[in-house]
Order: sequence, then structure tokens, then C-alpha cells
Amino acid sequence: MNLLLLEDGDFVAEGRALLRGRRLTHLHEVHRAAAGDSLRVGRLGGLMGEGRLLRLTAEEAELEVLSIAQAPPAKLPLTLLLALPRPKMLKRVLQTVASMGVPRLVLLNSYRVEKSFWQTPFLAPEAIREQLILGLEQARDTVLPEVIIEKRFKPFVEDRLPQLAAGSIGLVGHPGAYPTCPRAVDGAVTLAIGPEGGWIPYEVDKLHEAGLQPVQLGERILRVETAVTALLARLF
Repeated sequence: MNLLLLEDGDFVAEGRALLRGRRLTHLHEVHRAAAGDSLRVGRLGGLMGEGRLLRLTAEEAELEVLSIAQAPPAKLPLTLLLALPRPKMLKRVLQTVASMGVPRLVLLNSYRVEKSFWQTPFLAPEAIREQLILGLEQARDTVLPEVIIEKRFKPFVEDRLPQLAAGSIGLVGHPGAYPTCPRAVDGAVTLAIGPEGGWIPYEVDKLHEAGLQPVQLGERILRVETAVTALLARLF
């Protein structure tokens, strides 16, 4: 945790917050904090600054917010479409997406996405939020990405994706005889990354019809979480 994120419910008075649960455990076991320590803090959805630990017990931590005036880092100019990964990988991908500054994530169905994946409790709003917050804390950011869930591939790609991708560079990450993914692009990007095993040809064609050009990273087949990091690093 490189940033202690504070929410409205944490504040008991102006400039005073009480922390319990996961963040309290982190202060004890990872930070090994003590009363009087300075900590980097941020207001969820707002600015960042400095806080001072007033009191730390086994039950709670009391924090004084000294200043909060620094803007969080800018988001990437990106909409990321991601075929729903397997549940354990989804948790890691959500953290990665938040830490790398993706402002909008669309979790999308695909032929190779197992139906059972859509039943995972990790898709519950509070579970998604928990993983996104972990990513924000890692990267020192305060603004949660927007997460959109689309369980029907064809209606989304035909009816909503063209408008969503309008004015951006549309790309589909997919292995094969396609152009190499561009580097350091200038402008907004809409990027679609498929499931393990990749998109099926029908899906690549439909994404192409919606304005997304297939591109590849080479002959190696990457895990979804690796492909996300590699493509974002290359593009931005």
C-alpha cells in the first residue's frame, strides 16, 4: 500500500479519520507504523496529501489529515475491452487495470469464456471495487475506473461499440498475420483483448467491422494479465 485511501465514512470530524479492518492490519504488519508517523493519504475520488498517525491500537487507527492538495496522476486515454478472464486471474487483472491508469474497462463475453465464469462472486460490485482499490493504493491514484459488464458479445459490438470507439484508434490484440501493435500512440485508444486462446475468427471480424484493427505482439501466446500489461506499456 503506497497510498492510504480514505473514504467519506472514515471521517469522524473535519480532518480526522478512524481506520479499521484491512488498512489497520496493513499499518500494523506492513508499515509497522507508530503514533506520530507521517503517511501519504488520498481521498477516494479526490486529491492526495499527507496525514499523521495520532493513535494506533489493535482495534483502530486515528489519523489526522494535514494537507490534501495534490492531484492524482492522469488516466490513460483508453477504453479497454477485455474478454472475461477466469476468476482468479480477474482479481489480478482488475488490480493491474487500476494501477496502470485505465479509466474505463468493459468486461465482455466471448465464445471461449466459460459460462461458469459469469457466476463468480468476484463479479459482484463490492468485489470488483475491492480489487480496484488495491490497484489504486499500489499506484498512488484515487480515481476508480468505470467498469461495464457486457454479457452479450454481438449486441454490444454491433450496437454500442462503434459509438464507444468513435474518435479513437481501435485495436484488437490477437496473434496471427496482422500488423505489429503500434508504439507510443498519440490520441485515444479503444483496445480489445481476448480470452486465453484468443478471439475466434467471427469475433475478430465483428470487432473489425466496429472499427477495431487486429494487431499482434509476436509469435508468443501470452496470458491475459501479461498481454494487458505488455499492450498498455507498448501503446503508452
